[in-house]
Amino acid sequence: MDNSIPYRTLGRTGEKVSCIGLGGYHLGRSNVSEAEAIKLIQAGIDRGINFLDNSWDYNNGDSEKRMGKALKESSYRQRAFLMTKIDGRTKETAAKQIDESLKRLKVDTLDLLQFHEIVRFDDADRIFADNGAIEAVVDAQKAGKTRYIGFTGHKDPHIHLYMLEVGDRHGFSFDAVQMPINLMDAHFRSFEQRVLPELLKRNIGVLGMKSMGDTLLLKSGLVSPMECLHYALTRPTSVVITGIDTPELLDQALEAAGTYQSLTQEKIDILLARTAPEAAQGKWELFKTSTHFDSTSLHPEWLGGESPHVKAVAPPV
Repeated sequence: MDNSIPYRTLGRTGEKVSCIGLGGYHLGRSNVSEAEAIKLIQAGIDRGINFLDNSWDYNNGDSEKRMGKALKESSYRQRAFLMTKIDGRTKETAAKQIDESLKRLKVDTLDLLQFHEIVRFDDADRIFADNGAIEAVVDAQKAGKTRYIGFTGHKDPHIHLYMLEVGDRHGFSFDAVQMPINLMDAHFRSFEQRVLPELLKRNIGVLGMKSMGDTLLLKSGLVSPMECLHYALTRPTSVVITGIDTPELLDQALEAAGTYQSLTQEKIDILLARTAPEAAQGKWELFKTSTHFDSTSLHPEWLGGESPHVKAVAPPV
């Protein structure tokens, strides 16, 4: 294990997680062989990364299948904090996706199960409706299929806050929330400014993602990969999830984890000033300003049907 990797507490769960998390999406892409993906997952765990990210919809299930094969060997599952996500908004669809994910990952229990892509206001309404996905997820927790429950999204901080509000209305508290944390988010529809303080107040685990905006921030020519990782790691997150599909990117992530404290407030101010003009309209954060990153918009069938109430009262289309 690389002892230079700091571990942080995942909110009120008390779980200790590596400050860097291994993103699951990139591990299932066609440019990475199954053997290479398995080797990267195991190397990451061996070097101290224990937080593993995945999703039911990543690469038609290949990301979960590869991670499952990696975790099945030796003691890797016992050394990992395993998270995956589901898209279903109905009880039936969510339950089906949960069981499919468990089968692919070759586990009986997840450490964290999250509602994926909360990018529309009505996602919260559908999840908490009668026969909504929250019923399947709570049932899964009671059955020992997951220990903790969270949600993710990348579109608008107000949608995240609404998800928390709807949860409150139903007496439900989330254990973790995932959202973009990066040098341009600070200037446009900022999750860091609007959602992060609320999560810290509630002692909810904070999962940062899109520190480089899936390379988009790098294409601006204004920031380097290390600056992006350093900035995200200086924020009060529990973990920063980053895509890793080569040994070089694994080395880069681990180096960032060990050196981010060198980023002083003076340097942060310089970086924020440098990115402000280009970031103001969100043109480098396409996950906020387009549907390009919204897999559930491209595949609405993954969400499931309307709630019984909507079916009963809605006029014909």
